[in-house]
Amino acid sequence: MLSSIFERFIEVSPVTVMLRATLERIFSAEKLDELFEATREKQYTQELLFSTVVGIMSLVVCNIRPSISAAYKAFSKQIGVSRVAFYSKINGIEPSVSQALVRYSSKELAPIISELGGEQPAILPGYRIKIIDGNNLAATEHRLSVLRSVNGGPLPGKSLVVLDPILMLAIDQFPCEDAYTQERALFSQVLETVEKNDVWVGDRNFCTCMFLVEIAKRKAYFVIRQHASMPYKELGELKEICDSATGKVFEQDVMIEYEGESIKSRRVVVRLNEPTRDGDTEVAVFCNLRKENASPIVISNIYLKRWSVEGLFQVVSDTLECEIKTLGYPRAALFSFCMALVAYNILSVIKSALRSVHGQGKIDAGVSNYYLVEEIQSTYTGMMIAIPDVEWKFLNHLSLPAFAELLKQWAATVDLKRFASSPKAEKKPQPKREREPNRPHVSTARLLAEKQRDCKQSRVEQQTSNLVETPILQPLQT
Repeated sequence: MLSSIFERFIEVSPVTVMLRATLERIFSAEKLDELFEATREKQYTQELLFSTVVGIMSLVVCNIRPSISAAYKAFSKQIGVSRVAFYSKINGIEPSVSQALVRYSSKELAPIISELGGEQPAILPGYRIKIIDGNNLAATEHRLSVLRSVNGGPLPGKSLVVLDPILMLAIDQFPCEDAYTQERALFSQVLETVEKNDVWVGDRNFCTCMFLVEIAKRKAYFVIRQHASMPYKELGELKEICDSATGKVFEQDVMIEYEGESIKSRRVVVRLNEPTRDGDTEVAVFCNLRKENASPIVISNIYLKRWSVEGLFQVVSDTLECEIKTLGYPRAALFSFCMALVAYNILSVIKSALRSVHGQGKIDAGVSNYYLVEEIQSTYTGMMIAIPDVEWKFLNHLSLPAFAELLKQWAATVDLKRFASSPKAEKKPQPKREREPNRPHVSTARLLAEKQRDCKQSRVEQQTSNLVETPILQPLQT
């Protein structure tokens, strides 16, 4: 039996309750500390637990607390160590631990989304599509001693992120502390995770002979955009197949070789009706899916799904706080980015619950991630004060179907109008600004008054013109 205060929060802000319930379900302190001990390399635990760090950082990446310093001050008694020790812990979290946290979150959340029935429509039944893309972390502030005399922007690292477009979960992440490292240097780590019947989707940066051949050797598949320098041998002519919504589709068989091994692949080309934003008039992709399993149209649609990973990066960058400029140490910056990916995964669970109740069309086209997160930011702190931790413990004892059903009940009470997205109007070209050296400032009030006088004068002139142009009716002569 839930308390009256708990019921009140379900009525007023069910989205925030759903977030807290999901956190309670998968991120218990015991599970997080066990994850740390299983994946750490050199870092160890003294007084400050890894679960405590995750709890504090989750508030920062969700913008519930404006900074790490503010979060530390708010929970210094619970943290139990000095500010220096707290920052030292964050700065030393190893990339392997950050990576394991993302993998753990997706593994725990995937069954919930499946139970909710909130998956996206299947693109290629029988296969698991994995979209991979790279992300460079933004430059930080020059706070470290080694950065204070450097003029260039300090880059704290980069990573490769893998998205499951059906579950809309970030299922893996490959961190790298050296921002100058090429993405291709991380391919060997990615290949270790390739499984049978995977379909890996990526842009031209992932188009290398080694990567494609190694994927095929693992009985997996690829839909990778062709790189201009990618060598291949043509086995047939490029033939027109059909028309698609984006342009004419062509196909040919090709051979790709790497270190004495060769694989047969298909090269699908779409000659676009309209150029891309980069000016490309055609898009070519390599694919080793069998023709009877995937037509050229299906392949082009699979590649179009690659843009969903760009949507992920937009959410964690614009809506969440994935790049904290005060974190100069690469390990700390990569950890905060991984925490933002975890927050994105939890947001996907909330949207899946909404999708299962209100329908996919309403959620995918009309619900704004920004307004969902804004609601959580404004309510979460007060809710955690009003509802003690002990009242959330019952969620750990629910079966998976019972927990999913509870999320659906709460999702049914959500007023979607509060979170409706606002479509952006087409941008108008900006007029050229006139520079007046002797007039560095202007009065907005005077300019508005001047515009109002001009509009009034224009209406008077228009009325006068209409009177002159209107013919005077003459009386009929008898």
